[in-house]
Amino acid sequence: MQNHKVETLLKILQNMECAILAYSGGVDSTFLLKAMKLSGIRSLAVTGSAEILTGEELLNAQKRTEELGMTHRIIQTDVLSREDFLDNTPERCFFCKDTLLGKLSSLALSEGFRYIIDGSIKDDLEDYRPGRKALVKYNVRSPLIEAGFSKEEVRECSRHLGLSTWDLPSSPCLATRIPFGRRITKETLKRIEKAENFLRSFGLRVVRVRDHGDIARIEAGEEEIAFLLHPEKRRNISETLRSIGYTFISLDLDGYRSGSMNRIKNERNSCRKHNT
Repeated sequence: MQNHKVETLLKILQNMECAILAYSGGVDSTFLLKAMKLSGIRSLAVTGSAEILTGEELLNAQKRTEELGMTHRIIQTDVLSREDFLDNTPERCFFCKDTLLGKLSSLALSEGFRYIIDGSIKDDLEDYRPGRKALVKYNVRSPLIEAGFSKEEVRECSRHLGLSTWDLPSSPCLATRIPFGRRITKETLKRIEKAENFLRSFGLRVVRVRDHGDIARIEAGEEEIAFLLHPEKRRNISETLRSIGYTFISLDLDGYRSGSMNRIKNERNSCRKHNT
C-alpha cells in the first residue's frame, strides 16, 4: 500500500477542513470519500442525477455512501436542457461538468463548504479530458492528483481498505457511447441503457453498446467475446437488441477499449491533416 501517498492525501484533506465531493460512486471517488472519512473533515458527497447515468449507478452511489456512513445527496442536473451538450461536440464533457459544478458551487456557498473536490487521478492528465476546464472554472481541487495517485495505486489502496469498488470496471456516462457529431437524445440514452442492462444480465462485467444510429456496436472484454459468439446467445442478443430499436447488431473484434469513441475523432483529424 502507498502509505506515504495516503498520508499526504489525508494531510491535504485535513488542511481543507470541509469539502463537497462530486461523487460518482466509482473507484476513485469512493476511495477519496473513504479518505475524507479517515481525515475527519466535514464532508458531503453529492451525485448529479441525469439521464446520462443509469438507475443502477445512482442506487450504487447511495449504497456505497451508506456503507461508509457518509452524508450523501442526489441533485438533479438536467444536462439535457443544454443545447451545447446535446450537440455532442468533443467538448461535451465540459458542458456536463459545468452544469454539475455550477450547482455544487452554489451549494458550497449556501452551506459553508470551503472547497469542492473531485476524484480525478494523475492518469486523467494523459487523456483527452475537456471536463477539466470546468474544474478550473469553479476552482475544484483534485486531491488524488495532488497526492500523486494513479489508477493502479487507487485500486491497491482501496483493496487494502476493504472497499468493494477496488476492482470495479470503469463506467463513464451513457453519452460516451454516442459518436461525436450525432445529437444526443433521451430516447437514444434509454436505448443504450436497455441494451447494456440486457447484456449484463448474462453476467458480463465489461461491456459497452456503442450507438451508431441503426447499428449497435458491442464492445466486450477479451474473455467475454467468445461467450457472445455462442450461436444461441448470439441469436438471443440480436433479437433483443432489434426489439429495442437497432437494425444491425455487430460485435467489435478489437474488444473493449476505454475512450474508443475518441479514436473516431483522432482519425478524422488525422485525415484532415493529410488532406491539407
